[in-house]
Amino acid sequence: MAAGNTNPSISKVKKRWFRLMACLLPFVFLALAEGMLRLTGYGHDTSLFVPYPNDAGKLVMNRYASERYFSDTVNATKGYYEPFEKKKAPGTLRLFVLGESTAAGYPYFHNGSFHRWLQYRLMHALPAQRVEVINLSLTAVNSYTVLDFARQLSALQPDAVLVYVGHNEYYGALGVASTSRIGSNPAMIDLLLNLRRLRLVQLIDNAIYGFKNSGRKSTDARENLMKRMAAKQAIPLNSDDYKAGITQFENNMSALCRLFAKNKVPLFLSTLVSNEKDLYPLTSADNGPLSADKAFEAGNKAYSNGQFDKAKADYQQAKEDDELRFRAPEAMNGIIRKLANSYPNVHLVDVRSTFEQASPHGILGNETLLEHVHPNLYGYALMADAYYQSLKQNHIIQPDAGHEMTFAQLGQQMPVTRVDSLFGAYQVMMLKAGWPFNQPIPANFKRGNSVEEQLAGALSVGNVTWGQANDALFRNSMAKGDKRTALRATEAALLETPDNSQYYIYAARLNFDLGNYAESEFYFTRLYQLDASFQNAQNLFLFDIKSDQPEKALGLLDTLISKNTSQRNFEPYRAMLAGIVTNKNKATNAGNRLAIASAYEQLGEPELASKYRK
Repeated sequence: MAAGNTNPSISKVKKRWFRLMACLLPFVFLALAEGMLRLTGYGHDTSLFVPYPNDAGKLVMNRYASERYFSDTVNATKGYYEPFEKKKAPGTLRLFVLGESTAAGYPYFHNGSFHRWLQYRLMHALPAQRVEVINLSLTAVNSYTVLDFARQLSALQPDAVLVYVGHNEYYGALGVASTSRIGSNPAMIDLLLNLRRLRLVQLIDNAIYGFKNSGRKSTDARENLMKRMAAKQAIPLNSDDYKAGITQFENNMSALCRLFAKNKVPLFLSTLVSNEKDLYPLTSADNGPLSADKAFEAGNKAYSNGQFDKAKADYQQAKEDDELRFRAPEAMNGIIRKLANSYPNVHLVDVRSTFEQASPHGILGNETLLEHVHPNLYGYALMADAYYQSLKQNHIIQPDAGHEMTFAQLGQQMPVTRVDSLFGAYQVMMLKAGWPFNQPIPANFKRGNSVEEQLAGALSVGNVTWGQANDALFRNSMAKGDKRTALRATEAALLETPDNSQYYIYAARLNFDLGNYAESEFYFTRLYQLDASFQNAQNLFLFDIKSDQPEKALGLLDTLISKNTSQRNFEPYRAMLAGIVTNKNKATNAGNRLAIASAYEQLGEPELASKYRK
């Protein structure tokens, strides 16, 4: 009896276990498949940040971070490689930049980008602070990517986050009319983005797109990303797709503002700029009230007649009616302004107003822009200035009055090389040769044979990296004795890799040779702040002597002696420097001047000795 009663019970338990195992088995299989794919190195980690290979204490943007947002990873773009400390050091100013191709600095990138103009200015205006401006922007993304990246920033203690986004809501990754669109439900999009972290999902995605592309030729490098990303090439004003793009932008930007308000992180949102006067509509309705062509032609007529207010209105209407929506509608700027007024931690950076003030009659055109939305170098400088002034007005930065650069000084000193500017020109020429501009490269165009032209040409077709081109420019300039160009290349490299001490030494010495003593001191001082080693203390000490600043050298002497790792005895310098300081206070007396000259001779500075003998 007992045995007979047990069997049905065991049978029920077994059935439950079998059912449970049957339910779990697919998940076990999927987990094993995921593990095998990871073990064999298939796919990519798509985290925003990864450890910096050269220093485990630093993070850097992951070159594969964008792949989750593009249905076809052949279109996935890569960002900057700007390492920063995992643990923010005291006294550091840390700014993150989020956005699309304009925020990334297309077509120049590197030191043409607005964030590098800003970094260079901040570095000089805040000489006692470590400045980090970390650009996480990517080409061909929109507010979905910006919001997703933003969720990972608050823990890294940013002093502020700078955002410029809005032009790619229709054709950027996950955009309303893009080839990578996967729906409009934010929760479903977030779910899919998280699933794309899995190697198994990456395998499925790659298989699907591999099958879709199997009948096609490999991606043509001449076919630009704009064309590959645009699915619907006509979105009429106030159509459902038009409204969906605006709703998408407003929802994502509102979520961005709520996120940083909750985490008490200052957020700087910029208004958007685009070419209105010098860009014929890309796609226009044939006629009727929504004809972009007719509005643009009316703008041209009004402009030629000196009716500039009417011309501006007509040009803006032409942009609104342009059905190929690579330029953000003005509704986007309205949303940005509204959000900046709705949150106490959100600050408006009115880049549009800044550009209007720099444009004839306040109408945006080729004076500040290269094609449809991307600024020229002057435009990127203006953009950086707008962010700088807003950071200053909102007390994120407190510049040193004695070191603050004017906008004019920034324009003169910013280390953008001729290779950079030529590279940008070549990139735009190639962009305009393709869809949707379709402006053939002039038949009589011929690249010159100068070193800069050759390097920019090689860079534009990917035969050299930016670093290789810049190094070649430096070497060529030094070989020719052109120290000014060599200095510009050195400072350019320094902005690209601000933790490389060798560039500070080169920049300091080249500035000294060129008679730029304040800049030379700046770089020697920054180097010592970066690494307070004996060698760097000695460099600064010797500079102070060579630049006739004995009081500063005397102030550094005790530190230098305490760090001394050489056989050199610095103690005798004390009396000589003290004597120079004393005699300089009475330098009108011939005897005192001779005493200074004698001391400088003993210090091995004959030029200074000669100066005081005159």
